[in-house]
Amino acid sequence: MTEVEYRARRQLLRVRGRSVAWVPPLLLLVGIALVDFNTTERFRVISWIVLVPGTAAAICGVWTTAAYALLAVVTYVLVDSAWPGEYQAGLADFVLVALGGVMATLASVVRVRHEREMLHIRDIAETTRRTVLRPLPPHWAGLEHAGVYLAADVEARVGGDFYDIQPGPHGTRVLVGDVQGKGLGAVEVAAALLGTFREAGYHEADLTTVAERLEVRMRRHRTHTSALGRDDGDRFATAVLLGFPPGDPDTVELVNFGHEPPLAVGPRGVRALPSGDGLPLGYGDLACEGPHLHRVPLGREETLLLVTDGVTEARDRAGAFYPLAREVARAVETDPRRAEPRRLVRRVRDGVLRHSHGRLGDDTTVFAVRRTVREAPVGGRSPS
Repeated sequence: MTEVEYRARRQLLRVRGRSVAWVPPLLLLVGIALVDFNTTERFRVISWIVLVPGTAAAICGVWTTAAYALLAVVTYVLVDSAWPGEYQAGLADFVLVALGGVMATLASVVRVRHEREMLHIRDIAETTRRTVLRPLPPHWAGLEHAGVYLAADVEARVGGDFYDIQPGPHGTRVLVGDVQGKGLGAVEVAAALLGTFREAGYHEADLTTVAERLEVRMRRHRTHTSALGRDDGDRFATAVLLGFPPGDPDTVELVNFGHEPPLAVGPRGVRALPSGDGLPLGYGDLACEGPHLHRVPLGREETLLLVTDGVTEARDRAGAFYPLAREVARAVETDPRRAEPRRLVRRVRDGVLRHSHGRLGDDTTVFAVRRTVREAPVGGRSPS
């Protein structure tokens, strides 16, 4: 049973915040007893009472299940004894009911233990998610932003997609990226890159230096994992690094490490920023020169939309890719207010899920950011 199924079942068994899981087994027990009392000797169903502890084992706690197992045995004895001796179900069915109650109680112990382990794993995953994708205020360091992460695996809460905003004395920096592969190895790479970004993004004056630090961190991580003999030492990451200079509110700096190009979305339409002319993080040693910095004009009313390939590679049942730029342009043309980060992210998220019919082939991140009307001053001390 997945966590989604578990939550849905728990919600169905609660009324006004209180558990009603004990009701179905009780109704079943009473129903079987009444049917047995009100039918002839040709239709004895009291042995069916073995279903009561089995039902309780599926939806109730251990002690409730044990109580129903005992209650089923007592009810069986009382109801069966009310019949003349020649019509009684007898010892064999009594053993069946008693043994069924014991097995149901043991099954309940196993189920409850499994559910506790699942909840513990969920808590660990939630802590990991908050470490990698730390919560950000809606208005942070002169930027208004919104983001959503959708895991391709419904049981996972975090994967190789990452994003963050880091304010500092040299302006506000934004990083959005996607680590190749899945699993804990991808999460580990994302955490390493974000840790470097948060430090370099605050201290380094030039965005190209921040980009170089990210490249070095990725190669160091690959060297380390290879030395450990792990088979994920060839991982790489695509990413977009943005810089919002404090003295130039109409310009954004950009370094693209082989990632999907950001889209500038505004009332006048949608335009793509420079594409991924750089190599992914981890392959910088193959290039003749360092990361290339682009300086792009950006209107105050324009929002930068950044996505991972889970968006652009989402397919419908016919195999067609999700037309991101066309769908965003159509939405903004219909209502210019959809260029706001929160509305834009919600629109893309819903569009991807609708296009793919909820079947995501890869982890999906949608992140939108734009300058606020009034920039927040950045002091000499790090706010985080």
